[in-house]
Amino acid sequence: MKLHEHFKVFLDDHVNLNSTRLSLLEDSIVAVENAVRALDWGPRVISFAPQGSWAHETIIKPQSEQPFDADLLVFVEAVDGWAPKDYVNSLATGLGNLPVYKEKVRRYSHCATIEYAGERKIDVAPCVVNRLYAGQYEVCNRIADQFEASSPLAYTEWVKGKNSVAGGNDLKKVTRLLKYMRDIKGNFTCPSFLLTTLMGLQVYESDRGSAQFADLTTTLKTLVGRLDDWLQVRPTVPEVPNPKLPQEDQASGWDQTKYSNFRDKVNLYRGWIDDAFNEADRDESIGKWQRVFGENFAAGEAKRAAEQVSEAATAGALVLGGHFQDLVEKVKALGAAAVPAKLLRLPHIRRPTWRKANEQYKVKIAAELRTGKYERAFRSVRSAEPLQPGYWVRFTAANAMGVPFAEDYKVQWRVTNTDKVAARAGALRGEFYPSDDGSSRAEQLSYRGVHFVEAFLIRKRDNRQVGQSEPFYVVIE
Repeated sequence: MKLHEHFKVFLDDHVNLNSTRLSLLEDSIVAVENAVRALDWGPRVISFAPQGSWAHETIIKPQSEQPFDADLLVFVEAVDGWAPKDYVNSLATGLGNLPVYKEKVRRYSHCATIEYAGERKIDVAPCVVNRLYAGQYEVCNRIADQFEASSPLAYTEWVKGKNSVAGGNDLKKVTRLLKYMRDIKGNFTCPSFLLTTLMGLQVYESDRGSAQFADLTTTLKTLVGRLDDWLQVRPTVPEVPNPKLPQEDQASGWDQTKYSNFRDKVNLYRGWIDDAFNEADRDESIGKWQRVFGENFAAGEAKRAAEQVSEAATAGALVLGGHFQDLVEKVKALGAAAVPAKLLRLPHIRRPTWRKANEQYKVKIAAELRTGKYERAFRSVRSAEPLQPGYWVRFTAANAMGVPFAEDYKVQWRVTNTDKVAARAGALRGEFYPSDDGSSRAEQLSYRGVHFVEAFLIRKRDNRQVGQSEPFYVVIE
């Protein structure tokens, strides 16, 4: 499902840089521009221009306790006799001598960076204009002491042009979503400028008004699908020329390992996006979109669905009949058959992230009741059997014959709580947990409700899923 309303809220609340921070950034930029113009640092200042994510409007909210940054170019005339490093060093020295920026200025390869107490950073980069010929732009590499050709204004116009073709500012929004996904997952590397170029390359002039760009979610599916197709026919690190400066290979920072990993992850996430987009069940679709973007996506609806299981049951939405106090009473009276299938599709449940192997094995769960986590078992437990809180249950996974799995495999457990008591305690869970003893895991019985445990068999050598048990229902009175 497209879930437009949830994508809008998700972007506003978790992805986009909020208006307060943007206002602070804009105020800081004005102050920096005024300071640089007033400095007696050598070159004559021609103008300023935003650069990077700020200029392309793909800047995103930073992860917790991380600063956000913006790039500001200062276009200057060449100074006779100056080396490239002189422009950066003189600018950094001049800014650092101002009381307002004292101890806030750092020097990097191409810029002087002003750091605002961990909240934001502004990279101020000198760009020398017309040094050798009219229309020439060069940034200054302080470390290598070299001038480097640049085309910042033309590149920004290229990004804006691609966004215009896609329509609805959806190219910018998709780029923000992918940057957010990169940052929260932390398992692939792609610099923002390279990601911006790769996404822009997937938009063609013939796409103007195309149904493949009808809305944000469709655009996301289209662009990630095209990017995956582009990557899959390029098994080795490709050249990615700057579309407005062909001699610059934007992929030069990638080695084969980083590129192969990026290529694999895009292929994986393309499958997840297609799966979530094509899913007809709303709860299941929310859960699948959460697999892509994390638990902040549609978090409110996911929590409500989990905590209102009994209301839905007594209203007849999940199970037939409305004369039971809650779902626990229904299951106590009618057994496991009263557990609604919809329970297994609740959106807060984490969807598996392992790729499935071609071969799949039967996985069965056995359970034993204990008085403590490490106490001896005093009897076995059946799925959907009503149990009293305070006890412990140890779950053990085995094959169809009851034989434990070999050391070549590991068992991951998905433990899911439902209903109001667990919700009030902030313990709806639904995540994956490792075994704590061989192929078994112990859990304490704590919250009234119908909960369930599942075992996932993972092959260690390639981290592929080779089996999944049926849910073992845990009914706590």
